[in-house]
Amino acid sequence: MRQHTIRKPVGIEGVGLHSGKVARITLAPAPADAGIVFRVRSTGERIPARAESVVNSHYATTVGVNGTRIQTVEHLMAAVSGLGIDNLDIEVDGPEIPALDGSAKPFVALLAFAGRVQQSARIRPLTLPCPIRVGGGGRWIQIVPAERFRITYTLDNDHPAIGTQVLSWTPSERSFVEEFAPARTYGFLKDLGLMRKNGLARGGSLDNAIVLGNRGALNGLRYRDEFVRHKMLDLVGDLALLGRPIRAHVIARNGGHALNIELVLAVQRAVGLERRAALEVAAAAENARRREEFVTAPGLATI
Repeated sequence: MRQHTIRKPVGIEGVGLHSGKVARITLAPAPADAGIVFRVRSTGERIPARAESVVNSHYATTVGVNGTRIQTVEHLMAAVSGLGIDNLDIEVDGPEIPALDGSAKPFVALLAFAGRVQQSARIRPLTLPCPIRVGGGGRWIQIVPAERFRITYTLDNDHPAIGTQVLSWTPSERSFVEEFAPARTYGFLKDLGLMRKNGLARGGSLDNAIVLGNRGALNGLRYRDEFVRHKMLDLVGDLALLGRPIRAHVIARNGGHALNIELVLAVQRAVGLERRAALEVAAAAENARRREEFVTAPGLATI
């Protein structure tokens, strides 16, 4: 299979779920093997969408380098992964990816409008050498070698609207678009005050999240089991930070962004991606140092 990028640049803006600030993103085509890269408009800083760029995974996945941060990348990353986009330049004007409706559905529509182009380079899926497990007690994720990518997820919560929800899914583009991309993030009304005091959910509303009161959802559900579907959507987005698709079966119980990222880092170590990434960074730094040392003499052309 070949890699893909988008056909033309597209953009969208909205309020960030946690920052409450308006942000705009512009998606543009990128060359083969470039991967997904965030570019901060104000500074030009480039942040690869890789696990080593993650600086915070508390309630959302935040990536950054050199003090620059982009918050809540998971829903956009899920849409990119679900539609098989391998290379993309994402310019971000603001501190956070817009929440839009709290799901990946608007990003899917945006990418569909941009169109998709096949590239010459081949996709190189990751294969897992051994089972890996992170977490413990009632919150854990396990990943085991498999011929195809699959997710089995159990979510249990004593809230009457959630209860115990179990779902198993072998992703396809159609099933992703129709059955998982529209699943929205959710939160509990009782937690809202404390979250906002801690700088979270400042842009949250009934328009971009399922809000759960004492007895049920205040704004209705798109699926009876929308909660577990959104957990699986988040997992797809965080796994996309591996930079390559993986052939494995992921089995999760009550996970979250922190456990997702812990799993991604463990997979990197198991397949040797961590060492390769470190070598690539070192090589880039060495190349930059050599360029700085090279000074063109006055009056001479550089060949």
